[in-house]
Amino acid sequence: MNRLIARRRLLQAMSLSPLGVLPPAWAGEAWHMPDEGEPHAATWMSFGPSEDVWGRRLLRPARENLANIARTIAAFEPVHMLVREEDQDIAARLCGAKVTLHVQGVDDLWMRDTGPVFVKNSVGERAGVDFNFNGWGGKQEHGRDAQVAEFVCEQTAVRRLETDLVLEGGGIEVDGQGTAIITESCVLNANRNPGLSKVACEAELKRLLGLQKIIWLPGIAGKDITDGHTDFYARFTTPGVVVAGFDDDPKSYDHAVTRRHLDILRQASDARGRRLRVVVLHGPAQVRQELESPEFAAGYINFYVCNGAVIAPQFGDAKADANCKAVLREQFPGRQIVQLNIDAIAAGGGGIHCTTQQQPA
Repeated sequence: MNRLIARRRLLQAMSLSPLGVLPPAWAGEAWHMPDEGEPHAATWMSFGPSEDVWGRRLLRPARENLANIARTIAAFEPVHMLVREEDQDIAARLCGAKVTLHVQGVDDLWMRDTGPVFVKNSVGERAGVDFNFNGWGGKQEHGRDAQVAEFVCEQTAVRRLETDLVLEGGGIEVDGQGTAIITESCVLNANRNPGLSKVACEAELKRLLGLQKIIWLPGIAGKDITDGHTDFYARFTTPGVVVAGFDDDPKSYDHAVTRRHLDILRQASDARGRRLRVVVLHGPAQVRQELESPEFAAGYINFYVCNGAVIAPQFGDAKADANCKAVLREQFPGRQIVQLNIDAIAAGGGGIHCTTQQQPA
């Protein structure tokens, strides 16, 4: 998990100046990142668990959890799964005929972070932003995953947008109307964007994603491999409404962090001037013991919105699982709420949203 490899070389023409000023917007182009709840053409995933990263104990259940997520989403929209050549047979057996496999080298399964962030422009052109995945700040080998965004852009026949920013899709949450929630601990971390000012970062994100306002949450660095991705803390359910997690265990490092996040969100307004309405979604009080670990990501915020459904976790805490379903049913009327056992994925530090990347229709 801690083996390092060199960061992929970026184009010299796109490199940061000594002042940290990023390239200006391309004339005449206005890109826009749609809300996750808008119609999808497909979902992209990666059949990437390996024994080197996941260990013998978690490898099989992680693959089974991942395939179950893929099969579940495939009941609502097309699913495309990247798979190493040597894993084709097991991926085909576990994922089933409705999931389309694409042979491509991958290091791990976190498509939210390695895949392109899809955007549109005013004339209907689609593109994918390649945010230069660097293994969450060099924490894990990522040579093959660094090529995933380009591969998916090729497979979907969309233009690949280049940038010098280094970040992951899990660090960005948007409402589709110009507002984003982003954690400073991830995007402004020196292990990704050394010397980059918040002003320069905002300018580039606005250029690439069509943002008008960014609500910055502090997050927390160094406690998990992502340095505190947004999609474990706060998610838009509709413009003006955010569902946010709160860790009510005073002994947890996330207790003070999530309390601070709630304070910020409750005082925030979006790009259209609306004061945010914040719905608190508490995590489970307990999880199934079989795969419980210190790294276990036991939160409900990391759900995935697909065509006609919301795919969310359940952890064996009957009261908390039922509350999660009730909250999501209220927030997403007209969509099925499907809860899955993802204990192995959670034991690896992630969730359902982390394993997916939506391709807008």
